[in-house]
Amino acid sequence: MVANQELGKGAMSKGTDINIDPSCEDIFDSTLMSVEGALEQIADMVSPCENDEVVPLRETLGRVLSRDILSPTNVPNHNNSAMDGYAIRFDDLSRSSLTSIGTAWAGKRFEGIMNPGECVRIMTGAIMPDNSDTVVMQEHTERNGDTVRVAHGQKKGQHVRYAGEDLANGEVALLAGTRISPAELGIAASLGVSELPVYKKPTVAFFSNGDELRPITEQLEHGEVYDSNRHTLYGMLTQAGVELVDLGLVPDDPARLKETFAKASKIADLVITSAGASVGEADYVHNILQELGEVRFWKIAMKPGRPLAVGQIGSAILFGLPGNPVSVMVTFYQFVLPALRRLSGEKNISGFRCSAKVADKLRKKPGRAEFQRGVLSLDRDGQLIVKTTGEQGSGILTSMSRANCFIVLPLESKGADVGDIVTVEPFASLL
Repeated sequence: MVANQELGKGAMSKGTDINIDPSCEDIFDSTLMSVEGALEQIADMVSPCENDEVVPLRETLGRVLSRDILSPTNVPNHNNSAMDGYAIRFDDLSRSSLTSIGTAWAGKRFEGIMNPGECVRIMTGAIMPDNSDTVVMQEHTERNGDTVRVAHGQKKGQHVRYAGEDLANGEVALLAGTRISPAELGIAASLGVSELPVYKKPTVAFFSNGDELRPITEQLEHGEVYDSNRHTLYGMLTQAGVELVDLGLVPDDPARLKETFAKASKIADLVITSAGASVGEADYVHNILQELGEVRFWKIAMKPGRPLAVGQIGSAILFGLPGNPVSVMVTFYQFVLPALRRLSGEKNISGFRCSAKVADKLRKKPGRAEFQRGVLSLDRDGQLIVKTTGEQGSGILTSMSRANCFIVLPLESKGADVGDIVTVEPFASLL
């Protein structure tokens, strides 16, 4: 009789009794660090940048402001109309009609004197004439020659933008630690500011590690794969607004890896490698990091992305990301991006999360947090719903391409049924 013949469904083969180390297939491993614990340790490791530079206004987009910007004047600097219509005294609306005595144009002061019973035709943005306190939009008026009749239902002070309504003279217009968006560009321009002080961009060195990896310009041999992770990292780092140093492909050679880590730690504030952080015989990152610097933690209670190494060589922070392409993106967005935002001097470093009704059954075992890929949308009733992109394997990069959010399932979760409320993290908040 042959041992270990065909096994029935659900059966398990018999093997030798040995001590089994924790692995990525374990449902729960108490030695793994939680996602929250990892984020706390990373925050302790990373100090905001202190060096800044003054940059022309349009070149500051995406940079982080290093000092508060105070308004040198009231914005707007005069009371003005928010509508095309007529500037009036509100108390004059007790009259059956008013007399128009001219027009106030944007950019010019109305030089006439508005007496009781009179009004002035006014354009949007024009300075309010002396003695006027209210604007009636033109759609609520009837005009016959210079005689103007006003519809009922007007409110005192309506459609008037007051001096200093947006910003008062001396008020903080832009806060240090703010990442500059198109709105901040517009605010600075409205103050007459032509340049802004911003923190210097952090420098990030990154490379891929593995004998099986090949550049996309070469022909693949049997067992080889193209190096996609380095291109994914390039895209995410570019969107993060950092200075990049691409160190290319490094083989599974301890001496070459050690040399690359040493070089990277001298030229960069943060170093990223993908693969080589697991427990295989050719996974050297953990040992090299221990030799050159220190390992702060290794392995996270999450899926995908369990084999994550985080440490420090000199003043450089090092992230040894997993090798699977989805794991690279998940761990980058959850751990590397918050570190980069903090390193850049940004104050608001957390991504936006919200709740949505799940449209698919989500399978999960407790013991690890999961970041499943999903598509967030509105149903016919205007409620947020989310469905998965399908297979959630850590090697299925199309699950990221088809998704617009992470479905965040906490460590203790047992999954979700259709109609349950789950937490989602839109990708738009990670850019």
